[in-house]
Amino acid sequence: MNGLNFDHERLNHTSSNNTNPLDPEEFRRQGHMIVDFLADYYADIEKYPVLSQVEPGYLQKRLPKSTPHDPEPIETILQDVKDHIIPGITHWQSPNFFAYFPCTSSIAGFLGEMLCTGFNVPGFNWIASPVATELEMIVMDWLGEMLNLPNSFLFSGNGGGVIQGTTCEAILCTMVAARDQMLRRDGRPNIEKLVVYGSDQTHSALQKAAKIAGIHPKNFRAIKTTKSTSFALSADSLRSAILADMEAGLVPLYLCANVGTTSTTAIDPLGSLCDVAKDYGLWVHVDAAYAGSACICPEFRHFMDGIEGVNSVSLNAHKWFFTPLDCCCLWVKDPSALIKSLSTYPEFLRNKTSDSKQVVDYKDWQITLSRRFRALKLWFVLRSYGAANLRNFMRSHVKVAKLFEGLVAMDKRFEIVVPRNFAMICFRINLPSTMGKQGAYQNAKVGDNGQKLLKEKITTANELNKKLLESINASGRVYMTHTVLEDVYVLRFAVGATLVEERHVVMAWKVVQEHATAILSDN
Repeated sequence: MNGLNFDHERLNHTSSNNTNPLDPEEFRRQGHMIVDFLADYYADIEKYPVLSQVEPGYLQKRLPKSTPHDPEPIETILQDVKDHIIPGITHWQSPNFFAYFPCTSSIAGFLGEMLCTGFNVPGFNWIASPVATELEMIVMDWLGEMLNLPNSFLFSGNGGGVIQGTTCEAILCTMVAARDQMLRRDGRPNIEKLVVYGSDQTHSALQKAAKIAGIHPKNFRAIKTTKSTSFALSADSLRSAILADMEAGLVPLYLCANVGTTSTTAIDPLGSLCDVAKDYGLWVHVDAAYAGSACICPEFRHFMDGIEGVNSVSLNAHKWFFTPLDCCCLWVKDPSALIKSLSTYPEFLRNKTSDSKQVVDYKDWQITLSRRFRALKLWFVLRSYGAANLRNFMRSHVKVAKLFEGLVAMDKRFEIVVPRNFAMICFRINLPSTMGKQGAYQNAKVGDNGQKLLKEKITTANELNKKLLESINASGRVYMTHTVLEDVYVLRFAVGATLVEERHVVMAWKVVQEHATAILSDN
């Protein structure tokens, strides 16, 4: 990396000559070095293996056992970053990163994050830094309008938005609000009777939130989905589960619906699910962590049809909206529900502005007290690129994902497992000679021996696909992850890295083909 060709005569310039940890000139000097370092990192990012190739515990062997007694120069530290830290990075910003979901960034996002860190203000209430609150309110309304959310979710319509750290926090905060609403009702139910619902495709964040919120483990429902419904949660399945619970004396509390599940980007039918939830008084939260960002494009907005019936919705701008971690955008129709559950007001935080009830104190919308000025980086992204360009960025990712999908479809050794909704393809090696015309999902009515044989063949195909993925990732050329659907091992190819171009997708497919050929020839 060019930025690491240091002038070692400058190594004598250390912080020992300066006792001010925020000396402006030294900050300027070192800050420029960090920017150069990162610029060179991005210029060279394709030279690194995408998936880190180190072994567990590698860093303990490379770094000293204790803190240095004397200060060390930034040049020495950056050299160690190059030699020891970068080898342990799995390069999420690489254009050859196709695992999980994207974790995008951008120049605007970096600069906004830099300002956020530089100002370093904990905007827990309005008076702590008025602009930290007011800018967040503005950008949450801006983004809500881009998504065409109903006015009831915006500050302009008596709802409102808040930037959380992650989806886990958004789900937990809304679940606690729902729980407390239920427990305040006449004839309040015992908390041990409250039930939380999602599909078996819903992110594990829902189960974790239920645990933290005090929901009895036996009252967590992961309702089964099938390939026949593209792994979406059906309203009939939800109603059946609710009725069974009510008959058992339990109390339905909370539903987490999905716009873009982790495994397949499945879309739950919000309208019909909300109709069921309304009949039984459930709080409905929509997890649109990945796919929600794409819904700023008119051609994808229909995936949010029915959103007017839900209580809350969240998306992660740090996934597919070019904003660095962490930035989970949560909108609620009734902010007072959050405030009643999450507010504390000790004497040392009391002030006239908060007492007036004329301002938002975001400490009462979240788990923690302190919070970062995250709105700056989202504001920078929205202003630096504008709605039109942001839509075009996402469309370019969908376009190259379609290209990959087409390449898979042309190779008879492979099958597309579920329809593509956005920029993620689920596929696998298909063995027609062993799996039948319906591929991995053959459902032929056969006897016990036939079922046993079928399971053995599916197991064989699963092992081949697992070997394929491990071989691809070990090459360092691309990185992908997997899921399991109805006992079938599936490869996920998620397009969305900020730097990705058509050539990277074409190269990735060649890597898949090469490794598949080698594995199939050995079997």
